[in-house]
Amino acid sequence: MVVRVRTLNCILLFILLFVGTAFATEPDEEPLFIAIDADFSTVAVEGGNAIARGVALAVARINQEGGVLGRPLRIIHKDHRGNPARGVANIRQLAQTKDLLAIVGGIHTPVAIAELPLLHKHNLLYLGPWAAGTAVVDNNFEPGNVFRISIRDSEAASVLIKHAKARGFKRVALALERTGWGRSNLESIKNAAQANDISVEKVTWINWQQKDFDDAAISIDAAGVDAVIMVANAPEGAVVSKALHRTMGGKMPVISHWGIASGNFVTTVGPKILSELDISVIQTFSFLYQNNPAAARLYKDYQAAYGKAAPDAVPAVVGVAHAYDLVLLLAQAVKQADSIQIADIRQAMENLPKTQGTVKVYHPAFTRKRHDALWADDYFMARFNANGNLIPIMR
Repeated sequence: MVVRVRTLNCILLFILLFVGTAFATEPDEEPLFIAIDADFSTVAVEGGNAIARGVALAVARINQEGGVLGRPLRIIHKDHRGNPARGVANIRQLAQTKDLLAIVGGIHTPVAIAELPLLHKHNLLYLGPWAAGTAVVDNNFEPGNVFRISIRDSEAASVLIKHAKARGFKRVALALERTGWGRSNLESIKNAAQANDISVEKVTWINWQQKDFDDAAISIDAAGVDAVIMVANAPEGAVVSKALHRTMGGKMPVISHWGIASGNFVTTVGPKILSELDISVIQTFSFLYQNNPAAARLYKDYQAAYGKAAPDAVPAVVGVAHAYDLVLLLAQAVKQADSIQIADIRQAMENLPKTQGTVKVYHPAFTRKRHDALWADDYFMARFNANGNLIPIMR
């Protein structure tokens, strides 16, 4: 863990140097700030790093083009470690930051939900590049300060279930993490299953940091289901997958939410077991799937900043693309509003013109009543290849 944190610190130092040297205006211009509040040290380091890289690349591009309203952008990093209480403490500190445009969140829905009251109390904009819980955006705050480019759980359920139906599965079991994210998916998956004549025969739960799932795997086997739909992050997803493999070998297909793509799932499961499992994972972005000039430019910039990587080998690539698009849209909104007042930026975010992003053409990205930019038609399923990289299942 110490090595990983030191490595992250080196990456963040490079980001700051890269962003700083890329800015071409006068050095005495007062900066504007974007904060990142994500998990940089526990179960979702890969996702946190990907989000940080997406933000850094967008900020570098913006600064190269003259900044925002003639001022450079700078990045503040906060590590909430997947802990809601630490996330709330981070928001409390960030609320004191002068000229803070927005906070970019991390992968954990429970952290994002815990932060919502303070975000709105202090009138802070929150950009969601990962946390998929429906309630992160549908949060009953008015006006709402959360704008998201990510999966929305209520939409994801229909994609997971339709994938099961397309494969001829009639009876499924659910393996869900015991958090607000898991409970949100329980309701939406059951509703989608009922609409598609699929029976949910068994519901099992796994706690954070739980090390054993064997009894639950045995009960899933006894239920006689055709597949398992899994909603878990990388550590717990690996525990579930290895337990299913011990119980049933590679016979039980697993249809997974994307939490397992945010951490060390592949290395924890190992190449042998992974090759024997039938796992498909919901996704929104891949350099193999999106073919547009914005995605091509992001890929080129990513390689220039972080080294050569095959298109399918960028870690947690959805975090990179979502964060990148969110920051560019934010900068566009600030310029459109000609203001750094949060109320003005919020209104501009809700009234952006049609924009070519890396993930899709946003037309528009958001409206006053819709703060989610991606919907079921924007999602696709992917599978792990022999190298442990996710490859889109083309529709």
